[in-house]
Amino acid sequence: MKKLLHTPEGVRDIINVQCGRKHALESRILKVFHQYGYHDIQTPMFEYFDVFRKEVGTIPSKDLYKLFDKEGNTLVLRPDITPSVARAAATLFADEELPVRLCYTGNTFINHSSYQGRLREVTQMGVEFIGDDTAEADAEMLALVIESLLSVGLREFQLSVGNVDYFSSLIGDAGLDEEARERVTILINNRNYFGVEDYLEKIRVKRSSREAFASLNGLVGGLEVLKAAKETAPNSSGVMAVKRLERIYDVLKMYGMEKFITFDLSMTGGIYGYYTGIIFRGYTFGTGDAIVKGGRYDHLLEKFGKDSPSIGFAIVVDELMNAMNRQKLRGFYTRKNTMILYEDRNTKEAVLLAKDLRHKGKNVELLKKEKRKILEEYIEYGKRYYAGSLIYIRESGEITMINLVSGEHKMISGEAEV
Repeated sequence: MKKLLHTPEGVRDIINVQCGRKHALESRILKVFHQYGYHDIQTPMFEYFDVFRKEVGTIPSKDLYKLFDKEGNTLVLRPDITPSVARAAATLFADEELPVRLCYTGNTFINHSSYQGRLREVTQMGVEFIGDDTAEADAEMLALVIESLLSVGLREFQLSVGNVDYFSSLIGDAGLDEEARERVTILINNRNYFGVEDYLEKIRVKRSSREAFASLNGLVGGLEVLKAAKETAPNSSGVMAVKRLERIYDVLKMYGMEKFITFDLSMTGGIYGYYTGIIFRGYTFGTGDAIVKGGRYDHLLEKFGKDSPSIGFAIVVDELMNAMNRQKLRGFYTRKNTMILYEDRNTKEAVLLAKDLRHKGKNVELLKKEKRKILEEYIEYGKRYYAGSLIYIRESGEITMINLVSGEHKMISGEAEV
């Protein structure tokens, strides 16, 4: 059997500095989550199929990675962490009547039907705010997203904010059945408004509804969009959806973060069927997909036995890193190891020095020098793996410290200060 030395399509190895930068970025975002009062939760990487069944409103079954346990139960690798947290919260906080704030970091797995270079395993960091149905909770989510992105150095980004209740009001007024709703949703998600108009005319939807759907193409922008949306709303449900967005914007101004917001009344919720109110996506240049996905899902926990309104979001760490790399934003990986290179007879001295430096919080690599290799080879090795300095303990006991960034050599004795 031929040994496989490469990864399957859609997954990858992340090593050295790139992996360090990823962990550093995650650490900064997690710090912001904690500053907003969120508590950590970790859910299983695989769950029973029912957690992600069609009725829950998550990823289509054909895009799930499925496996079986010894009893024959169908399991799936999680494609989305929100239903997992909802399941856990409905059980662990079944009797809690006050809000619960949870945050997580974990990998998700989607077996994309059309690969097209997309990752099938990605890391998501997110929060879930459970038990609060107010516009103030919605605004907190947006503020938390914005502050998280700012914390990692991103400045050029925008949050597109909509309300699926507005879209649903158009669907209801047009009297569309489930099949027609799915068709229109796909067309609108693809920004194919001519296709929407042709389809609605074909199935004989009333003129006022066709005009309302056609107007969605122009309902993208600032506060003026909300005024226009109220005028085209077909019923009280649509008007209330717009008023909700106005209230969220007022609260967000208190955070001083309203400049990052763009309203988009054409947002439908996409493939996620559990969204019930505000929905948002975060975009920046340098990536073809959203770096943030979130929204309100007031009925999701009901699927697991707890009636509790909720809202949350997930930052797609891999997309965020791709965007930052293409924008040439500096990462936060500052860890530079100290390398201690020693001769055979200096083993004890090297070990004691490494122990001392580690107790002082330094990262230390011990390297026993091979006789056939010269010092320059170890210097190049250190540069290759982003070490900050190299301490060389010679057989004579003489110690040289080399700054691998500047190339400066310095003779030292006794305890090395690095």
